[in-house]
Amino acid sequence: MIDVDIDADRSVRTVTIDRPEARNALTVGGLESLEAAIEAADEPVIYLRGRGPAFCAGADLAAVGGLDGDRDRAVEFARLGQRVARAIEDSPAVVVAGIDGPARGGGLELALACDVRVGTAGSTYGEPGVTFGLFGAWGGTVRLPRAVGDGNALEFALSGRAVDAEEALRMGLISRIEDDPRDVAEEIASNAADTLAVLKGRIRDDGERATQERREAQAFGDLVEAHADDIDALLE
Repeated sequence: MIDVDIDADRSVRTVTIDRPEARNALTVGGLESLEAAIEAADEPVIYLRGRGPAFCAGADLAAVGGLDGDRDRAVEFARLGQRVARAIEDSPAVVVAGIDGPARGGGLELALACDVRVGTAGSTYGEPGVTFGLFGAWGGTVRLPRAVGDGNALEFALSGRAVDAEEALRMGLISRIEDDPRDVAEEIASNAADTLAVLKGRIRDDGERATQERREAQAFGDLVEAHADDIDALLE
């Protein structure tokens, strides 16, 4: 269900959700495999995509139905999805979501955990859970307002509507529209790997401001030391 491909220079790990017959909906096993693929990465960039005409439809409805209304099992399932989203967010690699076709529910939530989200012109986005009495519980209620603001997040989640790529771009759900989103992953991977990891860590830092600034200065010092020869070459 999860296919991993590593490019020749080991700069980009492509992780593909490979269940096109179910629009790449994720079962418990699929979530666990996705988590393992992310955590095993030692490349500076991970490119996350779906196989076929959808990015990811989110949780497999059969898996949700199989919970049989058991509250404790439902909580456990939600916590698993949250854990996978955190693995994406906390990975030292920069994770780029390449979104083609629908990203729905948990699929959108996993994309929101990525560092960069790039959609094709044919990509669409939605949180339809409210239309059948549920909502995405893989961290979406935390990350969605961070991406689009409280007002947009509320309207989007409460209506259950889908938006196209242009509206997703205006809202902040994605940062770019490209024919081939992998080009963005390769563009990012062309930069210094240690600097990518430091920048991700600094921008993701949720400590209080003084702590963030101290860590930022220390990280800058580390990079100046590590790249002294490169800096000298620029000055020649």
